[in-house]
Amino acid sequence: MEPPTSSRLNSRKRRKDGSGPNGATELDGIPPKMSRRSLGLREPAPFSDEVEIDYSKPYIRVTYEEAMRGTPLDRPVRVYADGIFDLFHSGHARALMQAKNLFPNTYLIVGVCSDELTHNFKGFTVMNENERYDAVQHCRYVDEVVRNAPWTLTPEFLAEHRIDFVAHDDIPYSSAGSDDVYKHIKEAGMFAPTQRTEGISTSDIITRIVRDYDVYARRNLQRGYTAKELNVSFINEKKYHLQERVDKVKKRVKDVEEKSKEFVQKVEEKSIDLIQKWEEKSREFIGNFLEMFGPEGALKHMLKEGKGRMLQAISPKQSPSSSPTHDRSPSPSFRWPFSTKTPPSSPANRSRNQSAVTYDISEDEED
Repeated sequence: MEPPTSSRLNSRKRRKDGSGPNGATELDGIPPKMSRRSLGLREPAPFSDEVEIDYSKPYIRVTYEEAMRGTPLDRPVRVYADGIFDLFHSGHARALMQAKNLFPNTYLIVGVCSDELTHNFKGFTVMNENERYDAVQHCRYVDEVVRNAPWTLTPEFLAEHRIDFVAHDDIPYSSAGSDDVYKHIKEAGMFAPTQRTEGISTSDIITRIVRDYDVYARRNLQRGYTAKELNVSFINEKKYHLQERVDKVKKRVKDVEEKSKEFVQKVEEKSIDLIQKWEEKSREFIGNFLEMFGPEGALKHMLKEGKGRMLQAISPKQSPSSSPTHDRSPSPSFRWPFSTKTPPSSPANRSRNQSAVTYDISEDEED
């Protein structure tokens, strides 16, 4: 029998190699987006003892070819998957999803082993059987839950629940004195393999808790759990409280260091900005000073212009020596009335007065 998951794995590879959105190709026929609608169920899956089965109809198991072609709606392919499902996680949900999608019309029945059976054959569980039943009930891929499922599947159990195929990962499961508890199922052609999800399992989760036991114990003590509830001794309780205080102090110191680093960084940035601004202003000030007071500055030109104006005001320009001289006509002399004598004059003007007297006498003689 060809594993039914091979075609799906190949399709997944094609999607990864494709260039469309989310790895989809045109051959897949998957629309890029789906309309938003509610696909989930509103009620948990029922238990097998709560479901009525019509035993009047004969139980005839379908073949793998018939199941792949698709069966009528009133005759779905009944697939059974069992397990412990402790600490129900995404690996469990993915395995049940694969079992649900094995055939076009699938009715998934999930068997959950009881605490007594599990503790005898596998070991202690974190969740009790009622919690594990309830977790599987609320998985969206499950149609029916079988409580207190058997560890080894018998022909009577398969006939009672009218099971067509059994879904489980293909790794041999050794238990109850057998190398593979699904060996007889495989020989009967009723086995449908699924793929395990790497990186997640109940054992991995428990390993994380055990590895970080101190962290989770301190966290629960801080949240109000007592040392007795956590099965922690008095000394360990005090140790955890002391570690919690030390961690708080370390956190405060770290916060202070980070804040101080941020403050120093801001001060450095501001100081760099101030230095740059000071350099720009100083260059501008020096440039302005040189423009005003430098050897060829504006002040020198102002002084030169002022000096020239002062010299021009103090010593006005003389007439050029080459300019022709004009003889001034003698102004008529003033004669004192009723007197032939000239007015008194200074020694400097005596020569001029003498000429004037002569001129005056000649005029009297003519009169």
